[in-house]
Amino acid sequence: MKKKSIELLNKAVADELSAVHQYMYFHFHCDDQGFDLLANLFKRTSIEEMIHVERLAERILFLGGDVEMVLSHPVKPVQDVREMLDMAAKMEESSASDYNNWANECAQNADSVSKKLFEDLVGDEERHQDQFEDETENLQKYGENYLALQSIERSKNISGTKSAE
Repeated sequence: MKKKSIELLNKAVADELSAVHQYMYFHFHCDDQGFDLLANLFKRTSIEEMIHVERLAERILFLGGDVEMVLSHPVKPVQDVREMLDMAAKMEESSASDYNNWANECAQNADSVSKKLFEDLVGDEERHQDQFEDETENLQKYGENYLALQSIERSKNISGTKSAE
């Protein structure tokens, strides 16, 4: 029981660490391009993924295992916003699917705490996926204007011309 759960939890750690790195990469590039809203979305999501790593690591250590701090895949150098959002949504969808399956495996091995942890993570991953899909829809609806508005808003903030509310 413990060995299988530790293996699955470490797979999740690798996926979450990869997401942290990928989303911070996206954050850096969105920030550099002046897309503050998207930059902040990627940064906040990366931080949530770090919290997932912490929760997974705590469970692994409780079960007597060791936390394997490896990435499941390297950062992909994607700098186009549409591609970033599409990739992020697919990553979240894949994680939610894996975590659902792994929750079921933990249940079969009488590890209800790991099962619950995976189930909780599914909810977070589905929320992230929804956020990325919403942003993709905004880009489809408003086109490049959506990105231009973010860039203009940054310029207003930097120059101090934004009125106090």
